[in-house]
Amino acid sequence: QVQLVESGGGLVQSGGSLRLSCTASGFAFSQTVMGWHRQIPGKERELVAIIGEFGVATRHADSVKGRFAISRNNVKRTVYLQMNNLEPEDTAVYYCSAHQSFTAPEKILGWGQGTQVTVSS
Repeated sequence: QVQLVESGGGLVQSGGSLRLSCTASGFAFSQTVMGWHRQIPGKERELVAIIGEFGVATRHADSVKGRFAISRNNVKRTVYLQMNNLEPEDTAVYYCSAHQSFTAPEKILGWGQGTQVTVSS
């Protein structure tokens, strides 16, 4: 059973930084593609970043390229999202996700409960 627990959200001023963490259990983490999504109330959940099993292959949404970076530590069974130069438009609930494959990220194996990120102007 896929279990994902996020942490690290909070309130930050525009231009600030946050690092989200997601600790996994219940599945073969080191063999699983991981990602981060975010959702603004009233809008669809969007994929922010995705990372391959070995931590080499990554892909980021155009809206966060150059500001956000996904990474992972397979020994700690944890995936991270480093968010720099945050903007008010980044305000959302951020969800950790496990994926069936890197090339088909829409196939989700499980979700975390979400962590709120609020960026004030």
